[in-house]
Amino acid sequence: MEPAPVLGLDEIDLSDLEFWKRPIEEREGAFQTLRRERPVSFHEEPDLEIIPKGAGYWALTKYEDILEASRTPEAFCSGKGTSIGDMPEPFLAFFGSMINMDDPQHARLRRIVSRGFTPGQLAKVEVGVEQAAREIIDGVAERGSCDFVTDIAAALPLRIICEMMGIPESHYQFVFDRTNIILGAGDPEYVPDLMQAIPMMLTAGSELNQLFMELAEKRRDAPADDLTSLLVNAELDGERLSDQELASFFILLVVAGNETTRNAISHGMQVLCEYPEQRAIWQADFDAIAPTAVEEIVRWATPVIHFRRTATRDAEIGGQKIEAGQKVVLFYCSGNRDETAFEDPFQFDVRRSPNDHVGYGGPGPHYCLGAHLARREIKVMFREIFARLPDLQVSGAPDRLVSNFIHGIKHMPCEFSPSATK
Repeated sequence: MEPAPVLGLDEIDLSDLEFWKRPIEEREGAFQTLRRERPVSFHEEPDLEIIPKGAGYWALTKYEDILEASRTPEAFCSGKGTSIGDMPEPFLAFFGSMINMDDPQHARLRRIVSRGFTPGQLAKVEVGVEQAAREIIDGVAERGSCDFVTDIAAALPLRIICEMMGIPESHYQFVFDRTNIILGAGDPEYVPDLMQAIPMMLTAGSELNQLFMELAEKRRDAPADDLTSLLVNAELDGERLSDQELASFFILLVVAGNETTRNAISHGMQVLCEYPEQRAIWQADFDAIAPTAVEEIVRWATPVIHFRRTATRDAEIGGQKIEAGQKVVLFYCSGNRDETAFEDPFQFDVRRSPNDHVGYGGPGPHYCLGAHLARREIKVMFREIFARLPDLQVSGAPDRLVSNFIHGIKHMPCEFSPSATK
């Protein structure tokens, strides 16, 4: 892929939804221009009517500036919100959980919930990942074609996160549909009327909240071997999580754990088809190449486009003075293409090393809690695809999510030689 810098510096408006509908090459070209000419640029916030127009934000596009803001939470906090627009306080807690918190509140919650992501807990999950991947490919193997996103890429993380939480299979589609609304509120496939985005998101969140509350009540009385049981019965220094803290974390987990890995796998398959020589390298020695290939897929995909921080004091970053209370937005998609941080960043290289991307967020307290599980899911799914559907090819243009927050693919047709189920 080569970036196409068709927009002049003053024509680049990262708040305009039309910008995010442009071809990916043009978007990459715009970020390349910003990195070179205005690495910390100010943007007005959109006037969407459904959210009060804010005071604007500084966009960080250079890798080093993103790292600096990430590792100095005392100067650039998360507690004021991580989306660009200013959401009501209850909205932040309901949908953001830990990502919209600062220490000590963040550290307390993370210490408790991290018990579900210990090596021992993840080892039990990983057995399920392999079985789930086999069964997902079994479901499409004889067909010869499918929608790669809904039939393969989305199915694995959705199933794993639901199994982790103890959600019955009968509710998988319910969870899938609600998470699409929450993270795809700008896309007409999920929210046909933008004016209804906030009510629809709140309804979807409330329905997931209700699902968790019912599940939590059962697990308090009869604990099982799942993350919900662990969380509702966990104590730290004599403290338990409140029902609201539990429900908010549940919503964060099912939304983030489902959507981000789904999009990494989808973008990974697309780029492997576009770079057949890289695919051949990985297929020829899967286990040896997998560690670097998975990291390159996450760098290339960057499923979460940005997160916001708010300056807690007057500061300077990238040579730009930031006033206390001003917003800074960390554009991970740009940091992962920064020519000063990555050699040939617009080339996909399954053997890229080092590869210290910011696809899981930058360093600091908000680094992705589920990164290890995501890596495992990506690796296992591609192992199964290469073994069972070795000639799978994307057969049509991907249908991209309209969003300035999630780098998503909603649908992507693919074809392969039919094979028998195992």
